[in-house]
Amino acid sequence: MNTNNALFANSEGQLAVDVMETAEAVIIRSAIAGVEEKDLDVSVNDDMVTIRGERHVENLEDSATVHYAECFWGAFSRSIILPVKVRADEAVADLKNGILTVTIPKAKARTRVPINA
Repeated sequence: MNTNNALFANSEGQLAVDVMETAEAVIIRSAIAGVEEKDLDVSVNDDMVTIRGERHVENLEDSATVHYAECFWGAFSRSIILPVKVRADEAVADLKNGILTVTIPKAKARTRVPINA
């Protein structure tokens, strides 16, 4: 395989994530080394988080011979159904040292309303 174009077919990769829940929030982490903030889009609604992005690769010389091609380059996305209701408008995303962390506060549990007779 002498061209790098064959390595980067028009497919979309899936992002690996860790999803954790604390008493106060849902936290999603993903290792996305090589992705710049401008190439990321994180959206949150009441029951789902979607992370989209693109990892760009530098072009190889046409004469380069590729021996291994294990890293994914190109567009990727992942949608995660949240385990609990959240306050989507208070979500915060942080990209530091190649790790994306999305923290979403949990919605308060509904309380029973007494019925007056």
